[in-house]
Amino acid sequence: MPDVILKPTTVADLQAAVRDCVHVLPRGAGTKTALSSASDGFMPLDLTGLSGIVEYQPAEFTFTALAGTRASEVAGVLAEHGQYLPCDPLLVEAGATLGGTVAAGANGPGRYRHGGLRDFILGVRYVDAEGRLIAAGGKVVKNAAGFDIPKLMVGSLGQFGVLVELTFKVFPRPEAHATLRLDLSSLAEGVTALIRLTAAPLDLDSVDLAPTGKGAALWVRLAGLADALPARIERLRQLLGGGEPMAEADEARFWRDARELAWVPAGWSLIKVPVTPKKILKLEQDIPTDALRRYSVAGQVAWIATPDAAGLDATLARNDLSGLVLIGPASKVRLGVQPGEPFERRIKQALDPLGRFPSRA
Repeated sequence: MPDVILKPTTVADLQAAVRDCVHVLPRGAGTKTALSSASDGFMPLDLTGLSGIVEYQPAEFTFTALAGTRASEVAGVLAEHGQYLPCDPLLVEAGATLGGTVAAGANGPGRYRHGGLRDFILGVRYVDAEGRLIAAGGKVVKNAAGFDIPKLMVGSLGQFGVLVELTFKVFPRPEAHATLRLDLSSLAEGVTALIRLTAAPLDLDSVDLAPTGKGAALWVRLAGLADALPARIERLRQLLGGGEPMAEADEARFWRDARELAWVPAGWSLIKVPVTPKKILKLEQDIPTDALRRYSVAGQVAWIATPDAAGLDATLARNDLSGLVLIGPASKVRLGVQPGEPFERRIKQALDPLGRFPSRA
């Protein structure tokens, strides 16, 4: 990391920094290390000085906050009013900011029930390549004016502009949670159980599957009224043919560790791979044996931890899959096939014709 890091504390200072620097790399708290590490010739632009909740209307289920605001601060304020962000931002306790979370498209396992960041972001303000402050979207749920720039910013990796302010809708916080763990003899059996489970008419909060030393484990989380959870857990047991409910403290810690990526060894790279349940077993046959895996969001996302991110590039390409390195050392952050790259390049040319922000394509 260069010795000099720009850290504006006002929007005007941020605009001046963008105008004055040839190349800048927007970053938040640096929790997604592969995405926040400075590239040659790019000046790190630390946005944590632009922090705070600008507006919160509990009755309207919306809030607006500056991009450098920590997700943990937002979660605390929402909890006081019995509300939460169902997209389940990653690395909350590690200090992840709202802007960094949106730029990385970093959802946790809790996004399964209600959707991800794109489903909850309503509006943004951002500084473009010429230092202009641009507003897009709105601060109300019913807003359909113009091109949907806010959703375009989700997963944009800082390529299109510097996020300054974000508006989200929120939901009422569930009264209680309960989790059923099912141990299986093989990952193939786990995939079969996962498909059967998600095809059933059940209201599930989170569904994760992972290989274990003896086979695989499936975790299914429910949310809702405390009095109703025991009966709902029993219906899950009947559908799956077994499983054990986790103790309340254990299940809360398990999903916290999942959100905080506590299972990833220090110094390793973590790659996010969009998949489908039917692609899991084929991918498993090709993944390096020293890699750790976790299939989240009911098999829609594969998290792969490895000491060698570059070695996974060809593996993903052979399986016609894309990967994004979030954490750890990586010579490039995009792995495997990138079918959306032509569209992304056109968007970047339109929004950043000066090439002021890093290209991730």
